[in-house]
Amino acid sequence: MAEIRLDGRVAVITGAGGGLGKTYALEFARRGAKVVVNDLGGRADGSGAGHSMADVCVEEIRAAGGSAVANYDSVSTPEGGAAIIQSAVDAFGRVDNVVKNAGILRDKSFLKLEPQDLDAVLKVHLEGAFYVSQPAFRLMKDQGYGRIVFTSSAAGIFGNFGQTNYGAAKMGLVGLMHVLAVEGAKYGIRCNAIAPTARTRMTEDLLGPLAESLAPETVTPLVVYLCSEESELTHEVYSVGGGRFARVFVGLTRGWLAGKAKVASAEEVRDHIDQIRDPEGYTIPAGIGDELRAIAAALR
Repeated sequence: MAEIRLDGRVAVITGAGGGLGKTYALEFARRGAKVVVNDLGGRADGSGAGHSMADVCVEEIRAAGGSAVANYDSVSTPEGGAAIIQSAVDAFGRVDNVVKNAGILRDKSFLKLEPQDLDAVLKVHLEGAFYVSQPAFRLMKDQGYGRIVFTSSAAGIFGNFGQTNYGAAKMGLVGLMHVLAVEGAKYGIRCNAIAPTARTRMTEDLLGPLAESLAPETVTPLVVYLCSEESELTHEVYSVGGGRFARVFVGLTRGWLAGKAKVASAEEVRDHIDQIRDPEGYTIPAGIGDELRAIAAALR
């Protein structure tokens, strides 16, 4: 079996001082990539800051013979995102991979959620992905190559109690990924998202006994593959955890047509709702154009 190598590639990994991000950083470096280890060093709720987490990860990479530099900027501002990417350019001259992994939790039920907790989570997860990937995307476009992986979550894709802010941000990342995949296609930029389930400092209290089977290292192989030259996959979402890998997708049912140029009544919608919802013969649109083509085909 030929080994997947990342020799000569430069990877920016956010939130790489611990948990999932650290496993990515260590494995990317082991496979030959030069790594920017970004970590603000704050607590799980986003408060505080420090250099030790990123520094320790960099020391481990260098001790194993790899190449890495630390970065401590926050992903949550345009200036921070730009500085993270600039640190890669300053140290290694280019950016080939971006793994947006940094995140925080401020879980509360919907009626108890404060605006500041919504804002903080959206800034780190969703806005942070934008702020880091936009300057990287420019570089990738110029060099004709790039691989971007966003960290979504089942909480956003499927829903989870008490995670209004987190779920909204994580599903927003899926939308951002889809657009970057479309816009980056002709420039050799591939963009995907993962929805990982793993034992980290943010999740270990939530997973219970299952945590023992969900080591963060079980997620890493998928991220490595998606960031490699061997993968041309793009525009996709993957559920991953505990050694299980599965694709998640948005499907479009065949639906029901009221009639060409006919305005259906609410009663007709009610009477045909089973046909509207029936997944038999579904398709997986690759973009908004596929949905428009499905409407046009039905009208014909």
